[in-house]
Amino acid sequence: MPDEMIFRLSGVGVDYPTAAGTVPGIRDVTLDVPRAGMTVFAGPSGSGKSTLLRVLALVEPPTRGEIRFRGRETGPLRHAERRALRREHLGLVFQNPPDNLLPHLTVADNLVAAARSARRTCRPAEILDRLGLPGTGAWPIAALSGGQQQRLAFGCALARGCSVILADEPTSQLDRASADLVLETLRELVAQEFAVLVASHDDRLIGLGTRVARLRGGALAGVER
Repeated sequence: MPDEMIFRLSGVGVDYPTAAGTVPGIRDVTLDVPRAGMTVFAGPSGSGKSTLLRVLALVEPPTRGEIRFRGRETGPLRHAERRALRREHLGLVFQNPPDNLLPHLTVADNLVAAARSARRTCRPAEILDRLGLPGTGAWPIAALSGGQQQRLAFGCALARGCSVILADEPTSQLDRASADLVLETLRELVAQEFAVLVASHDDRLIGLGTRVARLRGGALAGVER
């Protein structure tokens, strides 16, 4: 029977060197993340939630501890192997919508480029229909609202065939109406049984979580289901 957890973390910590000495980003995090549903990392600024998300995205290696992705320990992997896992399985959405997209390409061409980066093909019109963005394929990115741009960023992860989608404060740069579009997209991804991992202090987004992992001072304060 396959492991029901997409990630298993054991004693994971990240340290940052500073002029005043070593500062912990996260400390001794032990956590299992399910293969489906939305896990929200919640906490105030500086609590470590964005650091934890980067670690899970295999962008930032931990200073100590063990991370298993689909049962495979990631620590011994070479750089090229980590990059291949990110390309094939993990979609990372940043908080600033333009940072997720290629502004010189059209909406549809962004999806095509995302698919090609993972050596895949996609049907932009189908993805745009799923995102509630029908008929926008020929539009320039600048013609989309902030919420629509974030929806397209999640679409790029779908175009790449990602099974895990990680989002860092995806509503923090948006007005309420634009944030509503992103929340709806997250609901749809959860309904489609993706593993969605989100770092946020947005109470409305936290309320959508299947599980909420609370962080405080870089440590895991508790997990709510």
